[in-house]
Amino acid sequence: MQEGAEIVRRVWRAAQLRRLPLWIVGALPWLLIRSAPGLIAWSAFCAWDWAVLRRRVAIEWTSWIDGAVPEMEDSSALLEHAPTPVAQLQRKRLLERIDASVGAPQLRAIARGRIKAGAPWLLGSAVAAAGIWFAGSGAPQGSAVAQTRPRPAMATLATNQVIVRTAPPAYTGVLPVETTPRDLQVPEQTLVMWCVMDPSAMEETIEASNGQVFKPGRECARWTAAESVFWRWRGNRYTIKVIPDQPPEIAITAPTQMVQELSETATSAAMGVQIRDDYAIRRATLHMTLARGSGENIRFTDREMPLPAGPDPKQRNWSKQWPLSELGMEPGDELYFFVRAVDNAAKPHTVQSPTYTLRLPAPPEEAEEESAAMPMLVKPQSLRSQRQIIIDTEQLVADMRSTKMGEDAVRERSQKIAADQGALRRRYGQFLGEESSLFADGEDDHDDHEDHGPGEGSTQDILHTYGHAHDEAENATLYDEATKKVLRRALAAMWDAEKALRAITPKVALPPEHKALEAIKELQQAERVYLHKTAFVPPPIKEEKRMSGDMDGTASYRRAQEGGEERVPEDVRQLVQALSNDGPLPALWTRSAHDWVRTHIKDDEQRLAAQGAIQDVLDGRAASRPVLRAWLRAGAGQGKVLLQARDKVETPFLRAWREGAPK
Repeated sequence: MQEGAEIVRRVWRAAQLRRLPLWIVGALPWLLIRSAPGLIAWSAFCAWDWAVLRRRVAIEWTSWIDGAVPEMEDSSALLEHAPTPVAQLQRKRLLERIDASVGAPQLRAIARGRIKAGAPWLLGSAVAAAGIWFAGSGAPQGSAVAQTRPRPAMATLATNQVIVRTAPPAYTGVLPVETTPRDLQVPEQTLVMWCVMDPSAMEETIEASNGQVFKPGRECARWTAAESVFWRWRGNRYTIKVIPDQPPEIAITAPTQMVQELSETATSAAMGVQIRDDYAIRRATLHMTLARGSGENIRFTDREMPLPAGPDPKQRNWSKQWPLSELGMEPGDELYFFVRAVDNAAKPHTVQSPTYTLRLPAPPEEAEEESAAMPMLVKPQSLRSQRQIIIDTEQLVADMRSTKMGEDAVRERSQKIAADQGALRRRYGQFLGEESSLFADGEDDHDDHEDHGPGEGSTQDILHTYGHAHDEAENATLYDEATKKVLRRALAAMWDAEKALRAITPKVALPPEHKALEAIKELQQAERVYLHKTAFVPPPIKEEKRMSGDMDGTASYRRAQEGGEERVPEDVRQLVQALSNDGPLPALWTRSAHDWVRTHIKDDEQRLAAQGAIQDVLDGRAASRPVLRAWLRAGAGQGKVLLQARDKVETPFLRAWREGAPK
């Protein structure tokens, strides 16, 4: 397409202008010493350098523009070829902005960043010219020989050398590298290219440790770095160590405790955060939730605040001494906060810190009767509180002492208080999975035994006698063991008070009533429970299956049972057996070995060592067979036996019989 050709010409022109000073200045030393052979050699080098630069621009111009101009949206290749209607639409959008986005300044910046000035070549030209000039003054006869030395060196480089180029992802900020073969460390998803200087030379291959084979020719061989590998060129091995992108690290520096109790006279609270990332932090936010109230009247207020960025994009350090008035905290309130950070990776990592709590104690005052640790407890108006039951019992005892009450009046008032105590006990008993009685011995309140027909009680006991309980009722609750222990103590005290009241001994009922009240007050210490909301996204519903009753074809969302222990594939088992001797190896054994090592050995160093053993065995090194066999066995885990036992047992008698048999 004409537009694609035009942008290529503009990039090529910028690349030539970047390299032109080298070509001109490099010829000056040869002009000064008036050396025609040297000038010819330098001209030959310039022609070779021009050809290499032109081929490089033709191959890499799209990645150059995509990496330097975000407005191109990694779609520069569409300027040259847009096969689909969607691609043509995107190409049209790019053409509308290309003049403003890719101007002469941008092209010069791209050329400076991607093409070196060539100072080593310039220095070599000057040194060679100076050497020939000095040699010519003392030994004229050797000048011709000296002048012809640079060309064979450059010819050798062009014919026999391979150049490695790396193009890291743009978000990492790591500069690209162009070098001769050597060990490299590159970020994850880096584009690695192997380019042969002389495509017309004998075709050679590059073998990677993961089993891939590259054949650089007129086009550079390309590979996206997803794992650490080593590659082999003319018998030499070079390692490419891949550095994975790490998620951000969040450290809360203030407060120093997960739950910070502020003093009653506190007017401010400190918060401090440190966030680190290997490349850059795109976004960091502070999330705060203020809890106010008690019992069933707890209200939560959420607030989100972005954390400011500093001069270093790799870290964010933030701290503030918050006035409690700015946070909106009042005595008795609690503030929960956590930090969430997102990095700038292609697939961003989102990290969230633990939740910290700032608690401002309330002034000492008379607590409520009911425990706020049970937010689902709905208190009806007719339900008497434990404190009111104590007041009624004390009044009954005082009336019995001061006035002469009849037995019927005492019994009526005592039974009424006992009924209130029983109703309150049953209400609390629901939180331990109980329905009517504290004990599981069948004893129940008198209300539960009324109006039962003959034989009905035995019918209700059939399930307990012959049924199977799938869970204990006390375990089917939301509370921890410490809360259950306090609840059991409160229920036991209520039961003792109720029995004493039904026995018309209200004075005896007072001590257990006070014990029950103390247990209820103790429950108030666990007043609030704050949990993060977790969103559940249900699977999509097939409209044609809704309300039809047809279950065929509907997906099952039950968790599959864990399968049996993973078995070693047959091809790997045969390879391990073959490696134990000097015999031939199975067909396609390299593919089986590479797949097994890649999926079962996660550590980079160990995987590279195992892949090196595969390459050594492939090269015919018999000493590497036990090494590869050990790596294959290690891939199945320590202590696992790869080889299946034979179905025939060889006893010592059979072994002696076989060895002693005549040949």
